Amino acid sequence: MSVFDHHDFRDHEQVVFWNDPETGLKAIMAVHSTTRGPALGGCRMWPYASDAHALADVLRLSRGMTLKSALANLPLGGGKAVIIGDPHGDKTPALMEGMGRAIESLNGRYIAAEDSGTSVIDLKRMNTVTRHVVGIADVPGWDGRMRYGDPSPATAFGCFVGIQSAVRHKLGRDSLEGISVAIQGVGNVGRHLAALLDSAGAELYVCDLQPDQVRLVAELHGAKSVKGDAIFDLEVDVLAPCAMGAVLNDDTIPRLRASIVAGSANNQLAQDHHGDVLAARGILYAPDYAINAGGIIDVASEYEGYDRKLVRRRLEGIGATLDAIFTRARARGVSPHRIADELAVQRLRAAPRLALPLTRAA
Repeated sequence: MSVFDHHDFRDHEQVVFWNDPETGLKAIMAVHSTTRGPALGGCRMWPYASDAHALADVLRLSRGMTLKSALANLPLGGGKAVIIGDPHGDKTPALMEGMGRAIESLNGRYIAAEDSGTSVIDLKRMNTVTRHVVGIADVPGWDGRMRYGDPSPATAFGCFVGIQSAVRHKLGRDSLEGISVAIQGVGNVGRHLAALLDSAGAELYVCDLQPDQVRLVAELHGAKSVKGDAIFDLEVDVLAPCAMGAVLNDDTIPRLRASIVAGSANNQLAQDHHGDVLAARGILYAPDYAINAGGIIDVASEYEGYDRKLVRRRLEGIGATLDAIFTRARARGVSPHRIADELAVQRLRAAPRLALPLTRAA
């Protein structure tokens, strides 16, 4: 099948397959849109079952980044990169430098940030051979603490205010005290989200492929451990997917006993119609690229010159964006993800072509 005929191609501007035998690097970079500015998006490393799975993932993720930036009113387009390999066994400094050279080859059309399987250290290694990375600046952050490039606290905070919005709209509650939340995935973002929810008095259930991470969150925040995909069967107020995508599908949705789905994972819906299925079941879905925009808001600010007060306002604005989405969705009787798509596309089409400088602000 031609890449142009791929179900998830959806008018991508550029898809690059990169092979570097010297380092063992096999990667795909997808630039979905540069209409609003350079295509910023995470660089993921994952042991995909096949090249086809990797291609489908990068195409879906890059389009999601276009919509995410547009909905957040950022002067950015959407892109993504995936490295095919096990981040726990295949990653080397040379591999990261090879990825940096691949990014540099696009001359600033794609700007990389941290994602699943990559870290700030990896991005700094890429930065030795390319300027086109963000999420590496050591500056006072939006929360008053030193920020060492890692966007996961900002993503978690945006998700937290998004959960507050969803709870207000679905449960009529202004407080998260006593609200039960099941977090699927307690890596960087899920771990920070658990801390915020714990401080707000929520009751936590957690699962992750890494048992040590589950034990840590359980010890720190009194969370109850759940085995594997049994997380979908829990009778809780909120399910927060914070791991990989496509977790809301024909198998899992009929099992859900949660009133709300609101988490940080990208591309949570296996297919668009699954958002409609959630709505038909009376489950309020917080569109993923609306609620998880905190990370891109944080790292994009490096290009503008990091203004922690502005970043904080933008992060808190995620709640207001979701308020508007939920209100319109209820008034029209449609799924929130349909409203989010409409708003993002409207902003994408209405915006003049913009561009950020190709180097971070000093």
